[in-house]
Amino acid sequence: MIWADLAERVLGKDRRALARAISWVEDGQEGCLDLLRALYPHTGKAHIVGVTGSPGVGKSTMVDALAVLYRAAGSTLGIIAVDPTSPLTGGALLGDRIRMNRHGTDPGVFIRSLASRGRLGGLSRATGDVISLMEAFGLDVIVVETVGSGQAEVDIMRYAHTVVVITAPGLGDEIQVLKAGTMEIGDIFVVNKADRAGADRTVNEIRSLWKGHTQDGWVPPVYPVVARDGQGVQEVYQGVLDHRRYLVEEGGLAARVTRGLETQVREILEETVVDYMLGKAREQGLLQELLEEVAGRRLDPHGAVARLCDRYGWQRLKPD
Repeated sequence: MIWADLAERVLGKDRRALARAISWVEDGQEGCLDLLRALYPHTGKAHIVGVTGSPGVGKSTMVDALAVLYRAAGSTLGIIAVDPTSPLTGGALLGDRIRMNRHGTDPGVFIRSLASRGRLGGLSRATGDVISLMEAFGLDVIVVETVGSGQAEVDIMRYAHTVVVITAPGLGDEIQVLKAGTMEIGDIFVVNKADRAGADRTVNEIRSLWKGHTQDGWVPPVYPVVARDGQGVQEVYQGVLDHRRYLVEEGGLAARVTRGLETQVREILEETVVDYMLGKAREQGLLQELLEEVAGRRLDPHGAVARLCDRYGWQRLKPD
């Protein structure tokens, strides 16, 4: 079986095999589920770090700088960079070789770009499975950089053990945006480009928002950083290590892992049920009939869903 050989090679730390396995999973090729099942018992040991924030705040620069420190400490590193999707090809607009290219020849760093493919929340549908593949490969730390769509990027909290939220001064209503979205999920906050005017104000505003509040008992630190020069990066790196230690000592890590696994199960279930029902309906001509009725205003979309559920036996979604 091809998937069995590929699984053995991934466990043997074959980088080309890992790259092929990720492509299998992302494209949904035959055998990918068997591959994931075979490798899953070898997962669960890596520290998953999420890096999120609005476009232009320097997420990639920050990840690149953190990678240097992780490698200096002897840790192996996987980087998943979720990029915007091309509307023409469906692929990622930015490639992993463009980003962080100084690590491209380092055998201790594996970088992979994933296309978001229009998904809200800042991640790709394959993100969870790719994390599992990198864990099975034996990487110590896996950094997931979200696509950069702003406050909607909260999905990362369901996968990451530590969430780093990056912002920068001079972005207008950025703090208001953070209040409404990513501010609520951050374990560590980074004000990048801190050499700009207004940086101190941004740092103080974020600190004031968290005054008297905690994230699972943890008070999120706020670091002023100039990532392109490495200024303040060591403090952020230490903050990530401290948060990991806190989670282990206080028992919060298990809760976060469970939360992430529940998310994966739910997402796989949703996708499986939707694909099955729509596939059957399309194959049997029911989908086209329903769409014509909806377009003709003889049936509303909720009624169309109810008919699909009635036809394929999912009673839960039927109206009372």
